[in-house]
Amino acid sequence: MNHLVLLVKRLRADSSISAIVAGLIAVTVGFAGPVLLIFQAAKVINLSNAHLSSWIWAISIASGLTSIILSIRFKAPVITAWSTPGAVMLISGWSAYAYSDSIGAFIFAGVLITILGFTGLFSSFMKRIPYAIITAMLAGILLKFGVDVFVSLKQLPLLALPMILGYLVSKRWFPRYAVVTSLLLGLLIAYSLKIVNFGGTSISLVHPIFTQPTFSLSSLIGLGIPLCIVTMASQNATGIGVLRADGYNTPVNPLIISTGIASILFAPFGAHGINMSALIAAICTGKEAHSDPDKRYIAGISAGFFYILFGIFGATIVSVFAIFPSELIIVITGLALFGSISSSLTSAMQENNKKEAALITFLVTLSGISIAGVGAPFWGLIAGIVTDYMLSGDLTKLFSSETILQAQEKKRKVG
Repeated sequence: MNHLVLLVKRLRADSSISAIVAGLIAVTVGFAGPVLLIFQAAKVINLSNAHLSSWIWAISIASGLTSIILSIRFKAPVITAWSTPGAVMLISGWSAYAYSDSIGAFIFAGVLITILGFTGLFSSFMKRIPYAIITAMLAGILLKFGVDVFVSLKQLPLLALPMILGYLVSKRWFPRYAVVTSLLLGLLIAYSLKIVNFGGTSISLVHPIFTQPTFSLSSLIGLGIPLCIVTMASQNATGIGVLRADGYNTPVNPLIISTGIASILFAPFGAHGINMSALIAAICTGKEAHSDPDKRYIAGISAGFFYILFGIFGATIVSVFAIFPSELIIVITGLALFGSISSSLTSAMQENNKKEAALITFLVTLSGISIAGVGAPFWGLIAGIVTDYMLSGDLTKLFSSETILQAQEKKRKVG
């Protein structure tokens, strides 16, 4: 009981409007874009609205709970999300499998991810990537969102320009609330321009549906294993990179294990995979969330709360985001990421002997290439690692038998 009282006191003391709004913006961005992929995937197998709502409920509640628990546990803005590349993969090939077999494959992928967390292999991989390469990858991921802020000036200048000016003025006088001010100003302008109409919204509670999983060899190999690979490579690697880029040395293994277990538990309700977030995490880990890095974990808790709130209403919550102009979402996302873009670019180019590797990582990530269903951030990491090895020769093998034995021995000692 005393621990709970102390926790509540600390949460109250560390809370701030900027951190809470950062969590809200992060989840809004997640629902405004990636959740639409869920709708597309559902059409592939003609999933019923009830099962679709259950799916969105499952990924939202799982993401919310893990974000809250991990943020409190490690006092860091740990943001989880559903697997976006996993949803893309489902769109391209889900029709070949029965729904119950797919649920079995989702569970299998979660088990594989959990095993990778327990063995320490993924943690070992991340520790051997130079910091400059990680920050360069992050810069490549985020740069497009910063550029899109100014592209929006052409699309809807009456909305975008006041939001940008409002951000700059606020940044001068009360920087902690610059993003909040821009968001409120954008909502006010959108309403005054009559480009937002709340009359078309319809919200109702979700009734989660439990599906008994079945396991077929074809779905485990064709769906489960690829889902594990794209989730670890495209999401978890970049998500850990975001935390590292903003100075959070949160232990990797518990994060991976937690997302793997969450994936297993919520798979029967439709969740295809939970993982570390990259894009929306950067909104919560940067200076815009709070000037004090030790208090940004409130943004992670806030994001978790809004995940759960939105998830309770399931698929119908999309109707709320549909009423906002896309330019508003684009501008507020980019502005919220300005701090992360600036710090990641600066960090990437600080070490002279890593500049070429960082540059190549940045360019490959920025290119947006996708090979074998794995996105550009992973290939940016690989390109940077290879470049660093070729130029300096001081990078040891990422995976060696010695590394595996050390990780296993460390796990036994902790146990």
